[in-house]
Amino acid sequence: AWSQSRVMLPGWYGTGSAFEQWIAAGPDSEADRLQVLHDLCQRWPFFRSVLSNMAQVLAKSDLGLAARYAALVADESLRRRVFDKIADEHHRTITMYKRITGHDDLLVDNPALARSVFNRFPYLEPLNHLQVELLRRYRSGEDNELVQRGILLTMNGLASALRNSG
Repeated sequence: AWSQSRVMLPGWYGTGSAFEQWIAAGPDSEADRLQVLHDLCQRWPFFRSVLSNMAQVLAKSDLGLAARYAALVADESLRRRVFDKIADEHHRTITMYKRITGHDDLLVDNPALARSVFNRFPYLEPLNHLQVELLRRYRSGEDNELVQRGILLTMNGLASALRNSG
């Protein structure tokens, strides 16, 4: 699952490219079109909420950990091709969020959530590393009950700590 591997892909993927393309298209200057998005963010609660939700998902993502999950893919060419696209879009989306909102921090508008999310990270990371190792063992044929149970326990722990489905 995208949440287990800390990619959180469905909550943001493609958004950065869409904003980038919209800004580049049209008869107005890029600065004018960026200003339109900035004004929408300031004046339209729905658009602001969409950006805020996307920022929350991006803040929970960790491409360093996601790369460990990606390393489980045996086909290196496939792994690089897919993961590089994900990483590029992740960077692009964060950049576009910052340009549109004018904020450098993804969770600047919700400091309580920022504290909650970042306080959970030290507990999440060991679970992610353990899960990657258990998945590696399972894929290599070590499919005994302890490995399977460990995978399920890490899935439940991560879903609970991330406060979303796993």
